[in-house]
Amino acid sequence: DRLASFGSVVVAFSGGVDSTFLLYAAHRALGEKALGVIGRSPTYPAHELEEAVALAQRIGAAVRIVDTDELSKPEFNTNPKDRCFVCKTTLLTAAWEVAKQEGFEQVLEGSNADDTSDYRPGLAATRSLGVRSPLMELGFSKAEIRRLSQTAGLPTWDKPSFACLSSRIPYGQEITVEKLGRIEQAEIALREMGLKQFRVRDHDTVARVEVEPDNIEQLAAPDRREAIVRALKAVGYAYVCLDLEGYRTGAMNEVLGSTAKKSR
Repeated sequence: DRLASFGSVVVAFSGGVDSTFLLYAAHRALGEKALGVIGRSPTYPAHELEEAVALAQRIGAAVRIVDTDELSKPEFNTNPKDRCFVCKTTLLTAAWEVAKQEGFEQVLEGSNADDTSDYRPGLAATRSLGVRSPLMELGFSKAEIRRLSQTAGLPTWDKPSFACLSSRIPYGQEITVEKLGRIEQAEIALREMGLKQFRVRDHDTVARVEVEPDNIEQLAAPDRREAIVRALKAVGYAYVCLDLEGYRTGAMNEVLGSTAKKSR
């Protein structure tokens, strides 16, 4: 009902759990008056873009792909702690441009109710641009979105959490196409080894691998460990470390101090 009340919408769509459910619901409510917009950027892995397009086709919703230019902006590529504000502003501004060109009334994005407790500078961009977050507004939690996605038959219901590749680089260290490419190739290698929820954090010559705690012992086994070292050195890292604390969201925010809330 909330989605139908907007009349026509553009959904900022990444192919993640939240935005997929939102695009699905918008298409159910509005049909051809719901359009997905996907941002194409070196910060967004190619396989994620391909999966997003395939998901939109499965849902039956039309999509537009727009090239974003956040890497050309010093306020982004110098990697300050509010980097996400610049990235979100760039994407949502592009989404509004599509909406205005094609006659859509409102732009939506997929933040959920759980995100209100996270450190997410991008939410400020959402508010400043007049973009609506219906899942957050109506109190949908991530767990509820996963459950409803499973009921709807969406393959993203159990998709691992994902964040843009820039989140793998420590604040204050320059974000470059080369670093993003190295991270992407390293994570492709780990995914091909069967890992699902993990991160490769880029510390210049060092790759710090985070996996779920239950997987740490498995990755430390000689054969698996040697394969990971070979794979990550092959893409440009000199050293490969396994983080004994394991995968957790917001690992790069830990240096911001206890007042910083977690982000992805």
